[in-house]
Amino acid sequence: MDAFNNIYLSETIIVMLFLFVFFVCLAATFIYRKIALRIGILANPNLRTLHKNSIPNGGGIVFSLVFIICIFILFLLGQLSENIFKIFFYGAFVATLFGFLDDLKDISASKKMLVQILLSGWTLFCLDGGVLFGFEKIPSIISLALSMFFLVWMINAYNFMDGIDGMAISGATFVSGLMALSLQLTNGSPELILILLILMSCTSALMVFNWPPATIFMGDAGSIFLGYIFGAIILISIINDDVSIWTWLVIFGYFFADTSMTQILRLILVKKWYKAHRSHAYQNLARITDSHFKVTMSVTTYHLVWISPLTFWSVLQPEMAIIPAILAVTPGLFFTYKYGPTLSSS
Repeated sequence: MDAFNNIYLSETIIVMLFLFVFFVCLAATFIYRKIALRIGILANPNLRTLHKNSIPNGGGIVFSLVFIICIFILFLLGQLSENIFKIFFYGAFVATLFGFLDDLKDISASKKMLVQILLSGWTLFCLDGGVLFGFEKIPSIISLALSMFFLVWMINAYNFMDGIDGMAISGATFVSGLMALSLQLTNGSPELILILLILMSCTSALMVFNWPPATIFMGDAGSIFLGYIFGAIILISIINDDVSIWTWLVIFGYFFADTSMTQILRLILVKKWYKAHRSHAYQNLARITDSHFKVTMSVTTYHLVWISPLTFWSVLQPEMAIIPAILAVTPGLFFTYKYGPTLSSS
């Protein structure tokens, strides 16, 4: 990473910044919701959704833009290096703008894929094509291809998890906070810690409105942004040797398990597996129980009770990190196998 002038921010200033960002996002989301209702930016019920009424959509543009403004301010204060700034300012802005346009216009899958590839390429360009996961013996072209595939997959994976009230946004808040704490324990990058804390502040504000029953959806403006941001943070933290890939696998244990197993099962069971669907395990259970709250609360409890201690284990004993990674992913794989596409191919 390039050098930068790091001005020390006290814990008090960081806490005040966190609270300020939270309340700004809270107020801005409240205003945006009223505007969305007035001009008709709505997610209407259809065969792919699990809602009975039209809900204001695209709320993710609020926390995404607030995050981007914070990145700009932190850069001016000397808290971020130039390459980090380029990733989380320019790249994040494009991801947000494109996601919001998709919320308004429903952009075609081919155009979405093209933009996702360009965003992933931008991240790798800013990271000097950093070798994914530190596998130095892999040829550069293969390393770049693997990195590109991972980043594109991450954007799509996060979008897949935004299927019921509170699921994706609570996951973002949990991951941001837990990884910030993990990096603090490992004396990791101060830049990433600040970025994660700002992200947690922004997403927790939307969670107030998106927690079931949701009164606003983040839309692609939020999910594409979050997938892009988390993909970039994962690469940077691993390149910097702040944490291992196993720790990330632990933290995203349920999300990785659900998206991966769902896609594998759809490849086997569904002819047009690439089509939009609502056959994730959490979606099927929300439909069966007729309760978004029960499912989102169950996953949140799983994160807090099971994933959190496994994360600390992987961080404090990195030589054993593969064990908590397996323990974090396995329950989600079995859960998705039982309640995922085998119950529904719609």
